[in-house]
Amino acid sequence: MYKKQLIDKFQRQIKYLRLSVTDRCDFRCFYCIPKGFHDFQEPEQWLTFQEIEQLVRVFAQLGVKRLRLTGGEPLVRKNVVDLVRRLSNISGLDDISLSTNASQLSKYAKMLAKSGIARINVSLDSLQPERFKKITNGSLDKVLAGLMAAKKANISPIKINMVVMKGINDDEVEDMVHFCIEQDFTLRFIETMPMGNSGLQAENNHYMSLQLIRQHLQQRFDLVPSIMSGGGPAHYLKIAGSNTDIGFITPISQHFCETCNRVRISVDGNLYLCLGDAHQVALRPLLRTGISDKDLAAVLLEAINLKPFKHEFVENPEKVIRVMSVTGG
Repeated sequence: MYKKQLIDKFQRQIKYLRLSVTDRCDFRCFYCIPKGFHDFQEPEQWLTFQEIEQLVRVFAQLGVKRLRLTGGEPLVRKNVVDLVRRLSNISGLDDISLSTNASQLSKYAKMLAKSGIARINVSLDSLQPERFKKITNGSLDKVLAGLMAAKKANISPIKINMVVMKGINDDEVEDMVHFCIEQDFTLRFIETMPMGNSGLQAENNHYMSLQLIRQHLQQRFDLVPSIMSGGGPAHYLKIAGSNTDIGFITPISQHFCETCNRVRISVDGNLYLCLGDAHQVALRPLLRTGISDKDLAAVLLEAINLKPFKHEFVENPEKVIRVMSVTGG
């Protein structure tokens, strides 16, 4: 562990790294990979497992405690379970988790649990097969099978992420709550985020404040304060008499920038200091020229000064011109 920690100029300590292992996905959710988008990185541009291991090791030495593997869909990356095993041996990490659409989870759940995945987040925007296919171009049956496999493998907690979109799936909010109560899953509602002119204009038209959702649920369920914590930005309430917590991630209506503790690495090795900012630092060229851990740590300590105080999704929605899958969400 280095004496210096990743602390930005606003005195926020970075303890959470989101790392994309692929920008490819077997789904095509319109708010993540817009229709007609084909600008994917070639495999030779992806960080190798050795490069990922070095990066994570140095981040851990600088005080990062939580690692989340993202995509695209991380389970379409060949030998990703082997990567998890390698990362689970890195000293200093308290938690390795995975964001997935669960389409491949029935195949990998047991191996992931044994290799070191502590918990998973699963994107699930609808429980209606035809609507789900319209949103994702994927199979709901595969997702549900993956969820049951993860449950059987004793992965816990399993968190369901539902992006609430007005006129698309906002009528399923209560159904999703009942589903999560039945399965003992945690449920997190997420507001849509504008990402410039990257093809997500349709998403912006369906934005819905989660404050309205929360008010509605408080009328329908007995919600009490929850002690559930995590490395992310969700604010949780528990449904009384159940094992289900409900989280609200509100990047637009109530942004959480003042407590932001995370940075992101894209599959091609770019460090993004903020999901809603254009600043990035190219790390792959440094890794491929054999940079030492000490020198890499110095680069990261300097880069953290680029992290802005807050995003400008509302004030300047055209500022970021990239699709969500590029930075791993």
